[in-house]
Amino acid sequence: MAAEGVEGLRTVVLDCPDPGKLAEFYLALLGGEIVRPESDDTWVAMADPQGRRLAFQLCPQYRPPQFPDPTGSQQVHLDIRVSDVEVAEPAVLALGATLIQTADTFRVYTDPVGHTFCLVWLE
Repeated sequence: MAAEGVEGLRTVVLDCPDPGKLAEFYLALLGGEIVRPESDDTWVAMADPQGRRLAFQLCPQYRPPQFPDPTGSQQVHLDIRVSDVEVAEPAVLALGATLIQTADTFRVYTDPVGHTFCLVWLE
């Protein structure tokens, strides 16, 4: 049960140097639609087909998280479910992601500005 008066999580927000460009990457990866305020180039949001929201906020001094780095900070990462990683991975790489690490049930990537995300599958 949520705290009194709290309805739930609305949006996960990622800092980045170019909100529109990073929103286009995640739109191509996840599908959905872009919600771009007409008069604000510092914030772009998207909703995936299930209504989950990601937003991208301008941060001129953005520094990407470090992974894997036991002394650095990963900050946050997204787990993205796939049915067949061998099909999904080439598409993700073509969008501009970089493969960082592999494991038995997931693979770790970075998006074009360095945020970590995983493609995960369950056996």
